[in-house]
Amino acid sequence: MTEAIQSPDLLWSRETLRARLDDPSLRLIDVRPGERYTMGHITGARHFDIYALNCDDTDNAPLKSFTRMWAFLLARRGVSFEDTIVFCGEITGMTAARGLWFLEYLGHQDVHVLDGGYSGWEAAGLPVTRDASAVTAAVFSFEADHSRLATYQDVLAAIETDNTIVLDTRSWAEWTGEDRRSNRGGTIPGSIHLEWVNHLTEQGTMKPAHELRALFEGHGVTPDKEVIALCQTGYRSAHAYLALRLLGYPKVRNYLGSWNEWGNRDGMPVARPTNSKASHPTP
Repeated sequence: MTEAIQSPDLLWSRETLRARLDDPSLRLIDVRPGERYTMGHITGARHFDIYALNCDDTDNAPLKSFTRMWAFLLARRGVSFEDTIVFCGEITGMTAARGLWFLEYLGHQDVHVLDGGYSGWEAAGLPVTRDASAVTAAVFSFEADHSRLATYQDVLAAIETDNTIVLDTRSWAEWTGEDRRSNRGGTIPGSIHLEWVNHLTEQGTMKPAHELRALFEGHGVTPDKEVIALCQTGYRSAHAYLALRLLGYPKVRNYLGSWNEWGNRDGMPVARPTNSKASHPTP
Protein backbone atom coordinates (compact mmCIF):
# COMPACT_ATOMS: atom_id res chain seq x y z
CA MET A 1 0.00 0.00 0.00
CA THR A 2 1.38 3.41 -1.02
CA GLU A 3 2.04 5.76 1.88
CA ALA A 4 -0.05 8.92 1.95
CA ILE A 5 1.27 12.40 2.59
CA GLN A 6 0.50 13.27 6.22
CA SER A 7 -0.17 16.98 5.60
CA PRO A 8 -1.48 17.00 2.01
CA ASP A 9 -3.06 20.45 2.20
CA LEU A 10 0.37 22.08 2.26
CA LEU A 11 0.74 21.14 -1.42
CA TRP A 12 -2.01 22.18 -3.80
CA SER A 13 -2.53 20.43 -7.10
CA ARG A 14 -3.38 22.36 -10.26
CA GLU A 15 -6.94 21.12 -9.95
CA THR A 16 -7.29 22.41 -6.40
CA LEU A 17 -5.99 25.85 -7.33
CA ARG A 18 -8.13 26.07 -10.46
CA ALA A 19 -11.25 25.34 -8.42
CA ARG A 20 -10.37 28.14 -5.97
CA LEU A 21 -9.20 30.89 -8.34
CA ASP A 22 -12.44 32.86 -7.97
CA ASP A 23 -12.35 32.71 -4.16
CA PRO A 24 -12.12 36.34 -2.97
CA SER A 25 -10.02 35.29 0.03
CA LEU A 26 -7.38 33.59 -2.14
CA ARG A 27 -4.02 35.30 -2.51
CA LEU A 28 -1.82 33.64 -5.14
CA ILE A 29 1.77 34.85 -4.75
CA ASP A 30 4.11 34.39 -7.73
CA VAL A 31 7.68 34.31 -6.37
CA ARG A 32 9.50 34.00 -9.69
CA PRO A 33 11.80 36.76 -10.99
CA GLY A 34 9.98 39.81 -12.30
CA GLU A 35 10.84 39.16 -15.94
CA ARG A 36 9.32 35.69 -15.76
CA TYR A 37 6.16 37.08 -14.17
CA THR A 38 5.73 39.70 -16.91
CA MET A 39 6.11 37.05 -19.62
CA GLY A 40 3.11 35.19 -18.22
CA HIS A 41 1.51 34.17 -14.94
CA ILE A 42 -1.61 32.56 -13.54
CA THR A 43 -4.61 34.87 -13.56
CA GLY A 44 -4.89 36.76 -10.29
CA ALA A 45 -1.30 36.11 -9.19
CA ARG A 46 0.49 38.92 -7.37
CA HIS A 47 4.21 39.23 -7.85
CA PHE A 48 6.54 39.04 -4.85
CA ASP A 49 10.13 38.05 -5.66
CA ILE A 50 11.29 37.07 -2.19
CA TYR A 51 14.66 35.65 -3.25
CA ALA A 52 16.63 38.72 -2.19
CA LEU A 53 15.03 38.87 1.27
CA ASN A 54 17.74 37.41 3.46
CA CYS A 55 18.64 37.73 7.14
CA ASP A 56 22.22 36.92 8.10
CA ASP A 57 21.89 37.93 11.75
CA THR A 58 19.40 36.02 13.91
CA ASP A 59 19.96 38.02 17.06
CA ASN A 60 16.66 39.32 18.42
CA ALA A 61 16.68 42.90 17.08
CA PRO A 62 17.59 42.18 13.42
CA LEU A 63 15.26 39.19 13.36
CA LYS A 64 12.36 41.34 14.54
CA SER A 65 13.15 43.96 11.90
CA PHE A 66 13.29 41.31 9.18
CA THR A 67 9.96 39.85 10.29
CA ARG A 68 8.26 43.24 10.29
CA MET A 69 9.62 43.96 6.81
CA TRP A 70 8.03 40.75 5.53
CA ALA A 71 4.68 41.69 7.07
CA PHE A 72 4.89 45.16 5.51
CA LEU A 73 5.68 43.80 2.04
CA LEU A 74 2.85 41.26 2.24
CA ALA A 75 0.42 43.98 3.26
CA ARG A 76 1.53 46.17 0.33
CA ARG A 77 0.53 43.30 -1.95
CA GLY A 78 -2.92 43.12 -0.45
CA VAL A 79 -2.27 40.07 1.72
CA SER A 80 -3.85 39.87 5.16
CA PHE A 81 -3.51 37.27 7.90
CA GLU A 82 -7.05 36.02 7.22
CA ASP A 83 -6.40 35.15 3.56
CA THR A 84 -5.71 31.77 1.99
CA ILE A 85 -2.17 32.10 0.63
CA VAL A 86 -0.66 29.99 -2.17
CA PHE A 87 2.95 30.40 -3.28
CA CYS A 88 3.82 29.66 -6.90
CA GLY A 89 7.36 29.24 -8.22
CA GLU A 90 8.64 27.95 -11.53
CA ILE A 91 8.44 24.41 -10.11
CA THR A 92 7.89 23.10 -6.57
CA GLY A 93 11.06 24.94 -5.72
CA MET A 94 12.92 26.41 -2.81
CA THR A 95 11.58 29.96 -3.13
CA ALA A 96 7.93 28.92 -2.86
CA ALA A 97 8.88 26.64 0.04
CA ARG A 98 10.63 29.57 1.73
CA GLY A 99 7.41 31.57 1.42
CA LEU A 100 5.35 28.81 3.02
CA TRP A 101 7.84 28.31 5.83
CA PHE A 102 8.03 32.00 6.68
CA LEU A 103 4.25 32.38 6.70
CA GLU A 104 4.05 29.44 9.10
CA TYR A 105 6.68 31.19 11.21
CA LEU A 106 4.39 34.23 11.19
CA GLY A 107 1.67 31.99 12.61
CA HIS A 108 -0.37 31.59 9.43
CA GLN A 109 -2.16 28.25 9.16
CA ASP A 110 -3.76 28.56 5.71
CA VAL A 111 -0.70 28.65 3.46
CA HIS A 112 0.17 26.34 0.56
CA VAL A 113 2.56 25.70 -2.35
CA LEU A 114 1.40 24.96 -5.91
CA ASP A 115 2.92 21.57 -6.74
CA GLY A 116 4.63 21.74 -10.11
CA GLY A 117 4.53 25.53 -10.07
CA TYR A 118 3.91 27.74 -13.07
CA SER A 119 5.71 25.33 -15.42
CA GLY A 120 3.31 22.52 -14.55
CA TRP A 121 0.30 24.83 -14.87
CA GLU A 122 1.40 26.08 -18.29
CA ALA A 123 2.33 22.60 -19.53
CA ALA A 124 -1.19 21.42 -18.65
CA GLY A 125 -2.63 24.06 -20.99
CA LEU A 126 -4.31 26.00 -18.20
CA PRO A 127 -5.01 29.72 -18.73
CA VAL A 128 -2.30 32.30 -18.15
CA THR A 129 -2.13 36.05 -18.62
CA ARG A 130 0.30 38.96 -18.84
CA ASP A 131 -2.08 41.36 -17.13
CA ALA A 132 -1.22 42.47 -13.61
CA SER A 133 -3.94 42.27 -10.98
CA ALA A 134 -5.22 45.38 -9.23
CA VAL A 135 -4.04 45.36 -5.62
CA THR A 136 -5.39 47.20 -2.60
CA ALA A 137 -3.03 47.36 0.36
CA ALA A 138 -4.08 45.39 3.44
CA VAL A 139 -3.01 45.00 7.05
CA PHE A 140 -0.96 41.93 7.93
CA SER A 141 -0.97 41.31 11.68
CA PHE A 142 0.88 38.31 13.05
CA GLU A 143 2.18 36.51 16.11
CA ALA A 144 5.41 34.67 15.38
CA ASP A 145 5.60 30.94 16.06
CA HIS A 146 9.19 30.53 17.23
CA SER A 147 8.98 26.74 17.05
CA ARG A 148 9.33 27.09 13.25
CA LEU A 149 12.60 29.06 13.16
CA ALA A 150 16.07 28.38 14.51
CA THR A 151 18.60 31.06 15.42
CA TYR A 152 22.33 30.54 15.72
CA GLN A 153 21.87 30.28 19.51
CA ASP A 154 19.34 27.49 18.98
CA VAL A 155 21.77 25.61 16.76
CA LEU A 156 24.62 26.03 19.23
CA ALA A 157 22.43 24.51 21.94
CA ALA A 158 21.20 21.74 19.64
CA ILE A 159 24.63 20.40 18.73
CA GLU A 160 25.30 19.76 22.42
CA THR A 161 22.38 17.30 22.65
CA ASP A 162 21.40 13.96 21.13
CA ASN A 163 17.80 15.02 20.53
CA THR A 164 18.30 17.20 17.45
CA ILE A 165 19.46 16.50 13.90
CA VAL A 166 21.15 19.30 11.98
CA LEU A 167 20.35 18.73 8.30
CA ASP A 168 22.59 20.43 5.72
CA THR A 169 20.75 20.73 2.40
CA ARG A 170 23.54 22.37 0.37
CA SER A 171 25.65 20.75 -2.33
CA TRP A 172 28.32 18.22 -1.42
CA ALA A 173 31.07 20.72 -2.23
CA GLU A 174 29.54 23.35 0.05
CA TRP A 175 29.16 20.81 2.86
CA THR A 176 32.80 19.75 2.69
CA GLY A 177 34.02 23.34 2.37
CA GLU A 178 35.43 22.89 -1.12
CA ASP A 179 32.86 25.43 -2.38
CA ARG A 180 33.21 28.26 0.15
CA ARG A 181 30.54 30.97 0.07
CA SER A 182 31.29 32.60 3.44
CA ASN A 183 34.45 33.55 5.29
CA ARG A 184 34.79 29.93 6.38
CA GLY A 185 33.82 26.80 4.51
CA GLY A 186 32.49 23.55 5.88
CA THR A 187 29.45 22.65 7.92
CA ILE A 188 28.06 22.61 11.44
CA PRO A 189 29.66 19.81 13.50
CA GLY A 190 27.62 16.61 13.44
CA SER A 191 25.38 17.65 10.57
CA ILE A 192 23.81 15.18 8.15
CA HIS A 193 24.11 16.03 4.46
CA LEU A 194 21.20 15.57 2.06
CA GLU A 195 20.97 17.96 -0.87
CA TRP A 196 17.52 19.49 -1.34
CA VAL A 197 17.16 18.62 -5.06
CA ASN A 198 16.67 14.98 -4.07
CA HIS A 199 13.17 15.84 -2.83
CA LEU A 200 11.96 16.48 -6.40
CA THR A 201 10.88 14.40 -9.37
CA GLU A 202 12.28 15.07 -12.84
CA GLN A 203 9.09 17.04 -13.55
CA GLY A 204 9.76 19.46 -10.70
CA THR A 205 7.05 18.15 -8.39
CA MET A 206 7.53 16.80 -4.88
CA LYS A 207 8.32 13.10 -4.72
CA PRO A 208 5.64 10.80 -3.26
CA ALA A 209 5.62 10.19 0.47
CA HIS A 210 7.15 6.71 0.44
CA GLU A 211 10.13 7.94 -1.58
CA LEU A 212 10.64 10.97 0.65
CA ARG A 213 10.46 8.90 3.82
CA ALA A 214 12.94 6.35 2.48
CA LEU A 215 15.24 9.19 1.46
CA PHE A 216 15.25 10.93 4.83
CA GLU A 217 15.29 7.84 7.02
CA GLY A 218 18.01 6.33 4.82
CA HIS A 219 20.16 9.31 5.79
CA GLY A 220 19.31 9.02 9.48
CA VAL A 221 16.75 11.83 9.55
CA THR A 222 14.00 10.28 11.67
CA PRO A 223 10.77 11.72 13.12
CA ASP A 224 11.68 10.91 16.73
CA LYS A 225 14.22 13.77 16.69
CA GLU A 226 13.86 17.49 16.20
CA VAL A 227 15.27 18.54 12.82
CA ILE A 228 16.96 21.88 12.13
CA ALA A 229 17.62 22.42 8.42
CA LEU A 230 20.18 24.80 6.97
CA CYS A 231 21.67 25.84 3.64
CA GLN A 232 23.36 29.14 2.69
CA THR A 233 20.48 31.60 3.16
CA GLY A 234 17.49 29.53 4.28
CA TYR A 235 15.86 28.71 0.93
CA ARG A 236 17.02 25.18 0.17
CA SER A 237 16.55 24.32 3.83
CA ALA A 238 12.97 25.61 3.63
CA HIS A 239 12.38 22.97 0.97
CA ALA A 240 13.50 20.30 3.43
CA TYR A 241 11.18 21.89 6.00
CA LEU A 242 8.28 21.52 3.56
CA ALA A 243 9.16 17.92 2.69
CA LEU A 244 9.41 16.92 6.35
CA ARG A 245 6.17 18.73 7.20
CA LEU A 246 4.47 16.76 4.43
CA LEU A 247 5.69 13.56 6.08
CA GLY A 248 4.30 14.63 9.44
CA TYR A 249 7.61 15.15 11.24
CA PRO A 250 6.48 16.86 14.45
CA LYS A 251 9.48 19.11 15.17
CA VAL A 252 11.08 20.83 12.19
CA ARG A 253 12.78 24.23 12.14
CA ASN A 254 14.55 26.22 9.46
CA TYR A 255 17.78 27.98 10.40
CA LEU A 256 17.10 31.35 8.79
CA GLY A 257 20.66 32.70 8.93
CA SER A 258 22.12 29.39 7.75
CA TRP A 259 25.72 29.27 6.54
CA ASN A 260 25.61 32.92 5.50
CA GLU A 261 25.47 33.69 9.22
CA TRP A 262 27.31 30.72 10.72
CA GLY A 263 30.26 30.82 8.32
CA ASN A 264 30.72 34.57 8.82
CA ARG A 265 30.10 34.79 12.57
CA ASP A 266 33.21 34.62 14.74
CA GLY A 267 33.39 31.81 17.25
CA MET A 268 31.01 29.35 15.58
CA PRO A 269 32.39 25.78 15.46
CA VAL A 270 33.03 24.48 11.94
CA ALA A 271 33.60 20.94 10.66
CA ARG A 272 35.25 19.96 7.37
CA PRO A 273 33.88 16.53 6.40
CA THR A 274 35.92 14.20 4.23
CA ASN A 275 35.67 14.82 0.51
CA SER A 276 35.11 11.10 -0.13
CA LYS A 277 31.57 9.91 -0.88
CA ALA A 278 32.47 6.27 -0.23
CA SER A 279 30.63 6.07 3.08
CA HIS A 280 27.92 8.60 2.23
CA PRO A 281 24.39 7.21 1.64
CA THR A 282 23.22 7.36 -1.97
CA PRO A 283 19.95 9.32 -2.42
